Amino acid sequence: MFTILFLIFLAACFAAGATGALFPPGPWYDRLHKPRWTPPNWLFPVAWTTLYLAMSYAAALVALSENNGLGLALWGLQIALNTLWTPVFFGLRRLKQGLYVLVALWVSVAATMVVFFNVAPLAGWLFMPYLAWVSVAGALNYAVWKLNPDAESLDAQSLD
Repeated sequence: MFTILFLIFLAACFAAGATGALFPPGPWYDRLHKPRWTPPNWLFPVAWTTLYLAMSYAAALVALSENNGLGLALWGLQIALNTLWTPVFFGLRRLKQGLYVLVALWVSVAATMVVFFNVAPLAGWLFMPYLAWVSVAGALNYAVWKLNPDAESLDAQSLD
């Protein structure tokens, strides 16, 4: 049963991750000013694959535990917000709104982690790297927004 649950949660994660293929960064993102500490492009798929595996394992652990309702509901919220960020930031090219989504994502990941710790401690630990990565993503989103105050008002077609 654990393996089936794990694969279901993993499918949800990779569905969220598929938004990266639907809304790739492309030339628009390449032209934006970014802070020096921006991770290299190759790191993003490696990090997300690792995080999705950990998130799925954690969710499967919680799904098999008692008193799992709140934790699974929060897991659903965080994966929905995770899915939303890419279309907002890369699809709509709304840096400020992307930051709002990331703040909501950070809160939902933190809440999920706390609840997971109470239900299945290993699941809580497995969410810690995700919270750290979302923290970095939020700082990066903020920095890119501040470094590119005109990015949202530029004609999207002229940047592609």
